[in-house]
Amino acid sequence: MNPAAPAQTSATPSLPLAGLRVIEFTHMVMGPTCGMVLADLGAEVIKIEPLTGDNTRRLLGAGTGFYPLFNRNKKSLALDIKNPRGLEITLKLLASADVFSENFKSGSMEALGLGYAALSGLNPRLIYVSHKGFLPGPYEHRTALDEVVQMMGGLAYMTGRPGDPLRAGSSVNDIMGGMFGAIGVLAALQQRHSTGRGQQVQAALFENNVFLVAQHMMQYAISGQAAAPMPNRISPWGVYDVFKVADGEQIFLAVVSDTQWQLFCQAFGFADLAADPRVADNQQRVRARDWLIPTLRERLGPRSLTDITSIFEAQGLPFAPITRPEQLMDDPHLLATGGLAPMTLPDGRASRVPLLPLSLDGERLPLRLDAPRLGEHSESLLQELGYTADEIAGLRAEGVIS
Repeated sequence: MNPAAPAQTSATPSLPLAGLRVIEFTHMVMGPTCGMVLADLGAEVIKIEPLTGDNTRRLLGAGTGFYPLFNRNKKSLALDIKNPRGLEITLKLLASADVFSENFKSGSMEALGLGYAALSGLNPRLIYVSHKGFLPGPYEHRTALDEVVQMMGGLAYMTGRPGDPLRAGSSVNDIMGGMFGAIGVLAALQQRHSTGRGQQVQAALFENNVFLVAQHMMQYAISGQAAAPMPNRISPWGVYDVFKVADGEQIFLAVVSDTQWQLFCQAFGFADLAADPRVADNQQRVRARDWLIPTLRERLGPRSLTDITSIFEAQGLPFAPITRPEQLMDDPHLLATGGLAPMTLPDGRASRVPLLPLSLDGERLPLRLDAPRLGEHSESLLQELGYTADEIAGLRAEGVIS
């Protein structure tokens, strides 16, 4: 991989949220995701960090990618919020801001003088979005993580094998919860057009997780049958599985309609299966999976991944090679469609980063700014607020900013 260095541009006026100012006190994934979505849509998002920086910058292991991904297209202002002069700077920014976003423990913002009641009094047009573990209720005092709510919200049960709950392989609730926070902000902005006032928006990990498993809840409500964990589920389609083929390769194959079944059998020369009355329609194939799938495994096993892929693609049948995340950095479709943008990582190396999975008027939303260095925009933001060079130097000397 040898991506080109990214072009750094200022806010693009054509982006839908250009001119919107967002101030965020966020860390980890959920809150930063909300800000990332708004920033990618064109908003100016100012990340206020402690002088030591967002702890997410220093995560290792599975958290290594959090900071550069979820904090792109943002500016960094590093200051001591507990210093009265640091709080003064924050309030000056918030006086003209459109959105304030936070995802700290309940009561943290109120203790700093930055709760919704205080800030709505300062700026009645302000939209205040909070990202929490739980919406207000009996659980709200609990400390939540993505894994916590996956366990208590049924998702880990559905993902793992019976008796072996397993979290999903991504921060699904954090990311989706931040997206719902952004959706709430967009709804509040629209309502502000008619009311002239902002409002409080709340999003939460647990409630997000419940929404993710709602389809299984409704399956039980309608059928009276509890949903089985995904590895043990009764598939609604006769052919819908991972197959091992030549050279130990794996591929997911699906045949989900009677028309597809005939195409599949014809393409692979399975005339006997095409004519077999035991598998004439999808419901019969579901009931016959105990012998049908082993039969297909035996017949497809000697064939190469390339051979099976080309046939399925030519026939318009659903298929997918089993891909590791790092392999997507060189995915030909993503590269051809502009789904990966060149980015400079915090350590200066060049890489690529996935953009939001949407286009507007045929265009992908661009990467305008790499994830900022700690305090990278402190001086320029203070200048916008009217601070002189001497005042800024004094704030730095006093340890108010960095």
